[in-house]
Amino acid sequence: MCTIKHLQNAITFAGGLILSAADLKITEKTSPRDLVTQYDRLVQERLIAAISEKLPDAQFVSEESAEKGDLNAENAFIIDPIDGTTNFIHRMGNCAISVAWYKHGEPFYGAVYDPTANEFFEAKAGEGASLNGKPIQVSDQPMRNSIVLFGTAPYNPELTDLTFELIRKVFGKCQDIRRMGSAALDICHVACGRAGLYFEATLSPWDYAAAALILKESGGTFVNLSGQEIVLSLEKTSVVAGNKNIIAESGIINS
Repeated sequence: MCTIKHLQNAITFAGGLILSAADLKITEKTSPRDLVTQYDRLVQERLIAAISEKLPDAQFVSEESAEKGDLNAENAFIIDPIDGTTNFIHRMGNCAISVAWYKHGEPFYGAVYDPTANEFFEAKAGEGASLNGKPIQVSDQPMRNSIVLFGTAPYNPELTDLTFELIRKVFGKCQDIRRMGSAALDICHVACGRAGLYFEATLSPWDYAAAALILKESGGTFVNLSGQEIVLSLEKTSVVAGNKNIIAESGIINS
């Protein structure tokens, strides 16, 4: 039987692999912006092995695996071994391991671990969210007092114009904007009140599955650019994360 403690230990161990990484072997996937290293694959392999040891029938949806498991299985794990690979390659920090545990299609547990900052965000459905064991909550500040985080959907250049239109729309309303390079961590920064809003024109499920639960359990709202609640699937989706008032104030819904 896999326990949350077992999963926490596996994620923390995998974080040590990231911290000790050396002699990176970098490969392009779909473009010069879409990169993978041997550590992305190593972290993924170690996590899957640790989970499978306790749950042999577990299904996996992971960024670096060609085959995708059943999200509606009794136990399904959605894994991004290194969210922010480009940051990792350039030794900039701000990269994370993201693991979401779903049971019969419903979120059960989510963890986002930034080993360079030693920050472990996590949430269990119905029990709130925490950072290094301390409860977290979204900010209640208005947009004028808030930082806005965003992603540039770098693998989808057809969305560049939309992305920068949205950036221009929010820039005049907020305190400042930031492009950090890890969607999972950006959503967690909103969850713990460091930023008021995050958006990106398209994300894959492994980018947001764990962080979405953390955000919701911290009192946040997680919708797409049409204002609809996001239901986890293998399809990509736009993402808007924040408190309900800031999302409305931003004006980016239905843009």
